[in-house]
Amino acid sequence: MNFEEAKRKVAELTKELNYHNDRYYNHDDPVISDYEYDAMLRDLENLEAEFPQLLSPTSPTQRVGGSRGEKFSPVTHTVPMESLHDSFSADEIRDFDRKVREVIDRPVYVVEPKFDGLSVSCEYRNGVFVRGSTRGDGTVGEDVTENLMTIKSLPKRLENAPAFLEVRGEVYMSVATFERIVQEQENNGEKPFKNPRNAAAGSLRQKDAKITARRNLDIFVFNIQAIEGVEITTHVESLNYLTELGFPTAFYRSYDNVDEVLEEIDYIDKHRGDLPCDIDGAVVKVNSLSDRELLGSTAKFPRWAEAYKYPPEEKESELLDIEINVGRTGALTPVAIFRPILLAGTTVSRATLHNEDFIRERDIHIGDTILVRKAGEIIPEVLSVTRHAENGAPFSFPEKCPSCGSPIIREEGEATARCTNTDCPAQLLRHLIHFVSRDAMDIDGLGPAVLEQLLSGGMIKSFSDLYRLELEPLSQLDRMGMKSAQNLIDAIEKSKQAEIYRLVFALGIRHIGEKAAKLLCEHFLSIENLFTASVEEISAIDGYGTIMAESVHDYFSLDATRALIDELKSLGVLMKPLEKKEKEGMFLGKTFVLTGTLPTMSRKEASALIEQNGGKTSSSVSKKTDYVLAGEDAGSKLTKAQSLGITIISEAELLNMLG
Repeated sequence: MNFEEAKRKVAELTKELNYHNDRYYNHDDPVISDYEYDAMLRDLENLEAEFPQLLSPTSPTQRVGGSRGEKFSPVTHTVPMESLHDSFSADEIRDFDRKVREVIDRPVYVVEPKFDGLSVSCEYRNGVFVRGSTRGDGTVGEDVTENLMTIKSLPKRLENAPAFLEVRGEVYMSVATFERIVQEQENNGEKPFKNPRNAAAGSLRQKDAKITARRNLDIFVFNIQAIEGVEITTHVESLNYLTELGFPTAFYRSYDNVDEVLEEIDYIDKHRGDLPCDIDGAVVKVNSLSDRELLGSTAKFPRWAEAYKYPPEEKESELLDIEINVGRTGALTPVAIFRPILLAGTTVSRATLHNEDFIRERDIHIGDTILVRKAGEIIPEVLSVTRHAENGAPFSFPEKCPSCGSPIIREEGEATARCTNTDCPAQLLRHLIHFVSRDAMDIDGLGPAVLEQLLSGGMIKSFSDLYRLELEPLSQLDRMGMKSAQNLIDAIEKSKQAEIYRLVFALGIRHIGEKAAKLLCEHFLSIENLFTASVEEISAIDGYGTIMAESVHDYFSLDATRALIDELKSLGVLMKPLEKKEKEGMFLGKTFVLTGTLPTMSRKEASALIEQNGGKTSSSVSKKTDYVLAGEDAGSKLTKAQSLGITIISEAELLNMLG
């Protein structure tokens, strides 16, 4: 590879890694596995080693973690919270050992599991927990003391403690808790967490500590960052001392040669399924603290520790069947049913096949031997076919809904096939969960379990039936009682007063979220006007495209929609027309697009400020855009704005404009 090719490749990898780094650390919403990210980072490291002139101080290889978020106060770490260098092979661990032995004569290593969670610092004064913070960028993190207080396994008071103690640990969510929460999210029609690490990070960084408390987080403590009044000379000594103080610590073993270290890494890999939480590797650390000082650190990593990252576990199994599930929007999702296999510590026998194209592209037949792995160590996925079954026939996607028998359509340009029947029984529960949710009709007390009882008992068959429920039959439901039933009746009655856009959102129209529903109702004012609106009139709304406009038009063209709305009206749902409010302010008629991370405000707060002063916000840059409000790590929107000559402002300039 010549210099110009390397330069282009470094730029591509840097952009890609910055994007995934932001998704992982700052949004707790990764879109690729840790293993894929680490492989890209290794590619960049190799290129920078081959072409040193391409190494930048701001390269992803030179930075630790993410940036400090906007929701919490900053905490400057007195002891930097360094990251670890990753190895992916035995040869790389041997290379780490060789470099250590160039400085230390007879090193002793401690091998521990590497937990997949969120790294935190916890500070104690005279035995009392006084402050906790996230790692952030390694130098400045976020103050999450209140949220850490909700973790039961973290000691809040220590007996016989030193005057000051700062420890480092990993906050995690157990696999059992994760699976329970994902099930609840799916029942509520919410976007489920991708993996336990994502779930733990998102839960710990909640502004409301009550939400964190409900997530049942846990912690392992693995290092003393600072201590006053007690002399500690080795890592093993520090782990034993932490255990005596009451901290939850992980198991460890120590060795004086690299062969035994590698055997222990393999042992942890084979037994990681026995642990209550996810681990993504093992950590090898030099035991002596004085030896660590001699070895020192690079700009990003300590030279006295190395992380060995395990590749995602993959196994073969026989595909027994393909089941079709029907979701809330009528989407049909094929699911692979295969012979049970033990994968990353749990027995799995099902995995999503995504859509018809996925099956066809991989030429999947029932009876084939398939290769399965757990994405993010938790969600099973089918990778490929390793052997075709003899006389196996390609799978044929059904032409009719397996739940109600209605025709299936697949719109042009879409990968997903859908049931055309809005009253399909398979869709009804998820529709109802969405209808009663907080951002929709907000009927408190109507959770998935209660709705399932109402459906199975034949008490409801549609949205409108919710408004026919009576006190006595409700009180007979499991774990309900007269008082709870009365509270539920009151909540249903209160929902009749909901703003009209909430009802439109609650109806579950495809492509129409809460903000789109509000824009629609602000433009057309009443439900009646929506029944006569044309596609052209709807698409004239700023922020609407043809697909959204057609979806709204098609929904309100159905006789079933008219019948439902008339029925809801007759049952007392008010559907009050919105009052048209004249906007005013210095941003009247101006459209803003927000991109990147702002210094002191969240994007939601900045959007509210703009709208309060008469402006509008949009998600995409176009010639109609007046300003792009750009923060740190602004991406393609900033580039497009520059090419179109659109005015780009910072948060400080926005505030100056507002005086």
